[in-house]
Amino acid sequence: MPYRHIPVMLSEVVDYLNCQPGKTYLDGTIGGTGHTAAIIDKIHPGGCLIGIDQDLDAIENAKTVLHDSKVATHLFHGNYSQFPKFLKQLNIPAVDGMLLDLGVSFHQLESSGRGFSFKREEPLDMRMDIRSGTRAEALVNLLDEKKLVRLFKTYGEERWAKQIARHIGIARQKATICTSLQLANIVSGAVPRARWKPGRHPATRVFMALRIAVNHELDRLTQFMEIFAGYLKPGGRICILTFHSLEDRIVKHGFKTLEKACTCPPDFPICVCQKKRQIRIPVKKGLRPSPEEVATNPMARSTTLRVAEKLA
Repeated sequence: MPYRHIPVMLSEVVDYLNCQPGKTYLDGTIGGTGHTAAIIDKIHPGGCLIGIDQDLDAIENAKTVLHDSKVATHLFHGNYSQFPKFLKQLNIPAVDGMLLDLGVSFHQLESSGRGFSFKREEPLDMRMDIRSGTRAEALVNLLDEKKLVRLFKTYGEERWAKQIARHIGIARQKATICTSLQLANIVSGAVPRARWKPGRHPATRVFMALRIAVNHELDRLTQFMEIFAGYLKPGGRICILTFHSLEDRIVKHGFKTLEKACTCPPDFPICVCQKKRQIRIPVKKGLRPSPEEVATNPMARSTTLRVAEKLA
């Protein structure tokens, strides 16, 4: 099936990245290449695009879509947190801009066959990178109920975590939970129907929690936030699109940490930490998609865009 994905907040991303001809940009999550193609159009002629994705389907799709790219284009199969390794391979010490789109793609939900969606019968996999080891099926069937509760609360902020874990425990005693639809039905049965939220499947948070755990998403985002500034040129911009509060909290905190100068206690007579501001935040509050975009692309409704600029 063709790789389909509608890029979220496309015009805002391109504008805030300040894409210019001849410059070098890194897209750490190329997905369906919507953002990538728009960046390429702006940096022609003479620009360079480095594209990364941990989903091999995205890489293969990008090879086809971008095969006649107007600029030098380099594609890498891996997680965005590994970007320093890929830059080193290209002998590129720093870039003019970076982009992360942390959302699940339409392709992954609808046609990857890896159980990201609770709407269909697929293997309970949820790995973005099929080379990684742990599948969602293993977590659902092997973790004890207390650990499942912790997982659903920590990564899904699921208020019905205990009831859901209990129902999973009962169900897996009868048969292994192997598919996404099996799990979705179990979760639906655990959450009182009167508490279902309109327009949201009761298994939404559980599926999100499992996907985050399987792919170590928060750990990798934290790792990226600790190192990205060292690979941005002065004046370079970074745009990060998040889709839930856990991701957004990490990005917001990471930017604020890098924006601060001295971190010594207020009662210290002189600075001893020698910490300098690394970035400025041109837009203090996270940007949200317009109502018109949400109406045409409901997947954009929970998006937050945060932007930072590297100081000299």
